[in-house]
Amino acid sequence: MGTLLPPTFSESNDSSPRPATLIDRCLQQRHGGVWLALALAAFVGFATRTALLLKSANEVAWDLTLPAAYLCGAVYDTSAALWWAVPYAGLLACLPRNFFQAAAGRWFAHSSLLVILYLLLFNAVSEWLFWDEFGARFNFIAVDYLVYTTEVIGNIRESYPMAAIYGGLFATTAVIYGIFVRTGAVRRWLSAPPASAPTRWRHAAVWSLALAVVGTGLQQSYVPNFANTYNRELAKGGLWSLFAAFWANQLEYDRFYPTMPDDDAFIRVKALLARDGAQPLTNDPRDLLRLVRHAGTELRLNVIQITVESLSADFLSHFNRASKLMPNLEGIAQKSLVFDQFYATGTRTDRGMETLTLSVPPTAGRSLVKRPNNENLFSLGSVFRSRGYETAFIYGGYGYFDNMNYFFGENGYRVVDRTKIGPDDITFANIWGACDEDLFRWALREADRDHRAGKPFFHFVMTTSNHRPFTFPEGKIDLPSKTSGRAGAVKYSDYAIGEFLRAAASQPWFKNTLFVIVGDHCASSAGKTELPIQNYHIPLIIYTPGGQIKPGVVRTLTSQMDFAPTVLGLLNWTYPSRFYGHDVLAQATETPGRALLGNYQKLGLYTGGQLSVLKPIRQALTFSYTRPSHEMKPQPINPTLRDDTIAYYQTASWLFKHQRQRALTREELAQHAVTATVAVPTSTPLGPQRTAQP
Repeated sequence: MGTLLPPTFSESNDSSPRPATLIDRCLQQRHGGVWLALALAAFVGFATRTALLLKSANEVAWDLTLPAAYLCGAVYDTSAALWWAVPYAGLLACLPRNFFQAAAGRWFAHSSLLVILYLLLFNAVSEWLFWDEFGARFNFIAVDYLVYTTEVIGNIRESYPMAAIYGGLFATTAVIYGIFVRTGAVRRWLSAPPASAPTRWRHAAVWSLALAVVGTGLQQSYVPNFANTYNRELAKGGLWSLFAAFWANQLEYDRFYPTMPDDDAFIRVKALLARDGAQPLTNDPRDLLRLVRHAGTELRLNVIQITVESLSADFLSHFNRASKLMPNLEGIAQKSLVFDQFYATGTRTDRGMETLTLSVPPTAGRSLVKRPNNENLFSLGSVFRSRGYETAFIYGGYGYFDNMNYFFGENGYRVVDRTKIGPDDITFANIWGACDEDLFRWALREADRDHRAGKPFFHFVMTTSNHRPFTFPEGKIDLPSKTSGRAGAVKYSDYAIGEFLRAAASQPWFKNTLFVIVGDHCASSAGKTELPIQNYHIPLIIYTPGGQIKPGVVRTLTSQMDFAPTVLGLLNWTYPSRFYGHDVLAQATETPGRALLGNYQKLGLYTGGQLSVLKPIRQALTFSYTRPSHEMKPQPINPTLRDDTIAYYQTASWLFKHQRQRALTREELAQHAVTATVAVPTSTPLGPQRTAQP
């Protein structure tokens, strides 16, 4: 038999009789190959989990939860393997009775196991790279990556030495399979007697039943609730987590989270929102519509919002004295209103876009940017358009990624992305998009266009350079492209912003413009705790070169959810609102701030040194948080904080489920005596200055 094997491998020559063991009985039949495939899956799963453990050795809890994680992970690995093992069993049942007695059949057997092993190892390498980026097993992000293959595959090719990785995978597959063959396990399978068709199909049916019981009966929620997030991630299976994320990319709040009666939730959230003194505009108990008032003359400033990819607060020396990466932003910050405790609501760009635009809590599952029925929502752009502003979304990449073009286009924004730009207008690009300098050149052109048309404008500008593979034009900064990693990308983004503002300074609209620089999320989202608060800390800098807003530091705890109403407050606008956020500068100084944080499944509310976390399977937790040390400790449930958290997330989920968070029509605006107005000349008096809280 050994002469019929592929020449790369040989089998054991030990032909001495031995008692039939359970392993022999499993292997010496037509579907012994399925058992071998599952053994390979178990081996690769164990090796992958061990590699991830060693990679995060300083982060995991080295206690009894680790062996429990391995045991739990083996169950999930087996369950995931059954999903592809059952089709393999069906294929083996289809093959003729004496198929493996021929040379071609033996070549097929070895080739199929080689392919299975290669794919398992390829998945293991993918998991390693994903863990390196996100500190987690496959999740919603991985599902998105499967959808947006062009950007993701391009990003991988530009970020990693793929030729070496592929070569290493082939070599590793050959070595492991050679060792596997030496055990004699494959020989025992191929020495099985011919099986009749009824026997073959009966065995295939048994495998299908195993899939029905184990594969479909297991739930991601069965993963033990270990205190250390890394230990909990190790307890998952990579492929199983991918399947689970695919099927559960939207979570029904009422089904999975702690709840209260809907009417009670709306009463509670309305009381929370009423703290800014806004006047209710409707008797509907499930409508948050209210009139936000600001005294003084309204400012008719243009607004350019620069949303910087992965901009952690620690990149600025204002927050981290050791950092020297952003000298341009540091210089701008000294002339600006800087928010000292400003927190992102999520860990991805689409979450940042969602909250900065809609001022809503980060509801469970995927962001509203990528959900159906996300058209014509009440947004910051809709408020600007009600005042006669032009609104635009300007992005350096292809905006079909993350559904950005559809979301902004269907919510009234003019979309300018790479598809709208000629190749001669791009000086440098990687797979994610044109470099930030190119993007800002487009933004200048769009601002000039609107100004020439006599229109005030609000532009949402989204950068891409601070993203793996961290490539940018050479010679711009004192760090090399790609090899300097994120540090180089951050410094280049800072350089591009500085060049943009210097170029804008020569434009006639410059001194009548409010520039906002804000992060979409932090560069790192992984942590040991449920929601690592420090990994949501981002900068918010508001700069008016015309001096309309005085520089200062806002020390109130602030959420991305407060961004839109705070900007409108700085403009002294009175407007009807459905925002969940509020103008933090209009609050009484004794009113504590709060931040809402989420990561697809866990939903949090941070205020007063405490963090309330809602988890699927109707679980609520409370932690204390010490900001300087980032220490988080479990605490007894704080009922008031828990109920506030429930009210925020439950009402937001209800409103979007029932499509009740829509933009106001002209008739509704007229009804509330806030009619749309035409743009006014830039020479209009700008009104009083707003100042920071002490």
